[in-house]
Amino acid sequence: MPTEAVSPSQGIPNEGLQSNLLDVFLYLGSEWVLYLLLILSIVSVAITIERAIHFIQNRIDLESMHRALEAQLTNGDVAAAKALLESTPSHVATVALRGLNALGRGAAAVEELMSGATQVERLKMERGLAFLGTLGNNAPFVGLFGTVLGIIRAFRDLATNTIEGSSAVMAGIAEALIATAVGLLVALPAVALFNYFQRLIRTQVVASEAMTRVVLAHAKTVKD
Repeated sequence: MPTEAVSPSQGIPNEGLQSNLLDVFLYLGSEWVLYLLLILSIVSVAITIERAIHFIQNRIDLESMHRALEAQLTNGDVAAAKALLESTPSHVATVALRGLNALGRGAAAVEELMSGATQVERLKMERGLAFLGTLGNNAPFVGLFGTVLGIIRAFRDLATNTIEGSSAVMAGIAEALIATAVGLLVALPAVALFNYFQRLIRTQVVASEAMTRVVLAHAKTVKD
């Protein structure tokens, strides 16, 4: 009984898919990854500038305000304390003012309201920082993806142009590695800025909690 010849493609059902993916990767190349990283870096710079302006506008001397608020509440001058907080553009002042406005509702209500206000102000301070954190964690992988695409193209060039030999591959790989370098260049500042802003936020949150203790002490004194 004659035996049918088996073509090399039989038994490799994914060969067509791999060929199509290879064509796509060769068409895309790594250049578009560089443009993507450039766009992401521009967005990160815009967020950094906006957040820096925000924190500068809301910057205060936390220690001085803490002492002033404590002194005014110790003297029972709630009106002066409210005036001080209203004239101070700060997330901490907003939290403390929320507590002073609720003094008539008891210490428990003051504590709950100030805790909620602290979380709301924290969300305001964290606006846009998720992008910086995500970019810092993933930009190297985006650059690595561009490098892989470049290496694929470099080896295909070697297969179709054997005259130049290894020099063509080395030149292509060197060009592809630029994507990884750019990815790292974008990621490192993003991580550093994300950590810096998170430190500023933690400082503001701790100051808000300290203000909560001051206002609660006054609320309990008034109740007693």
